[in-house]
Amino acid sequence: MSRSCCIQTLSIILSLCTIFLATTTTSSNALASRRFINKIHKFREAPQFYNSPTCPQLNYSSSSGGGEEDDVVNNTCTTGDAAVHVAMTLDSAYLRGSMAVILSVLQHTSCPENVIFHFVATSSPENINRLHHTIAKSFPYLQFAIYPFNDSGVAGLISTSIRAALDCPLNYARNYLADLLPKCVEKVVYLDSDLVLVDDIAKLAETPLGNDAVLAAPEYCNANFTTYFTPTFWSSPSLSLTFANRKPCYFNTGVMVIDLVRWRAGDYTTKIVEWMELQKRMRIYELGSLPPFLLVFAGNIAPVDHRWNQHGLGGDNFRGLCRNLHPGPVSLLHWSGKGKPWVRLDANRPCPLDALWAPYDLLQTPFILDS
Repeated sequence: MSRSCCIQTLSIILSLCTIFLATTTTSSNALASRRFINKIHKFREAPQFYNSPTCPQLNYSSSSGGGEEDDVVNNTCTTGDAAVHVAMTLDSAYLRGSMAVILSVLQHTSCPENVIFHFVATSSPENINRLHHTIAKSFPYLQFAIYPFNDSGVAGLISTSIRAALDCPLNYARNYLADLLPKCVEKVVYLDSDLVLVDDIAKLAETPLGNDAVLAAPEYCNANFTTYFTPTFWSSPSLSLTFANRKPCYFNTGVMVIDLVRWRAGDYTTKIVEWMELQKRMRIYELGSLPPFLLVFAGNIAPVDHRWNQHGLGGDNFRGLCRNLHPGPVSLLHWSGKGKPWVRLDANRPCPLDALWAPYDLLQTPFILDS
């Protein structure tokens, strides 16, 4: 064999070795990455919380109606006002936040055994099973049910907004709570996944809705309400007259008390969907799932003290700058906006108020898992 052939053969062998090593390294890195991802999504078991002696006893309905026997078995159907029903969505990207919400609710209420959670999640059976296992493992005594949400119907109604996270179909599941939850659930407190409570949720659930209000939420009438809708909306008399004889104010949909009986009777899901369908034909608003709620309910909601939604702690939607608390007492801290406390804590760039979220973090770190 000539010297040139030997050199060529050796070059080929070295190239193959390099490719093999690179492939092996990439595969090892990918495997390590998958293992790390699996680790960081494991959560510790939360402590068990018990009712105080003065808590009323729950009365479970003998029949939930509409073929919802499973909900009776899962102890999610009750009669009377003793139970506090809480509705939330479960999304993989925000699951760490959801776990913190649950812990904060249970820790600060006098009657934790009377709190029943209703979770809405993407309808994949694998996803539902995984989430059910995760919740049950961290909260073995929690009364809860997970309801599958088929997002294909709402996906075609979503218009792009200023932040991609606002366009997630599950972000619109709150529009369909009256359809997803069993009929026996008549009143529910809806909570976002980026907040914690530092007060008894029963106080929020007892918010009076008056004779005809469908929902209650803290209102912020100093906010510039007109900015939530486009010039196209305000220049059309037929559209802008929507707010005639109303005094509309901004309210945040991340914390609401909803009368589901009145919602169902008034078919408010259809009303919201109709505005979303119009938005697809002519752009009348800019910001995700909030404007349809404003169009239907603003000016006709029951008031809630601002202490129950100290919102905006995540900063603005573009830069996620740190925010301070609003003046006054605090019962609920809400990291609405771009910045989430767990992301900033992991990046070692926390805002001062993120330290108030950290005690509710149930994340099991890789160091604990490897021990």
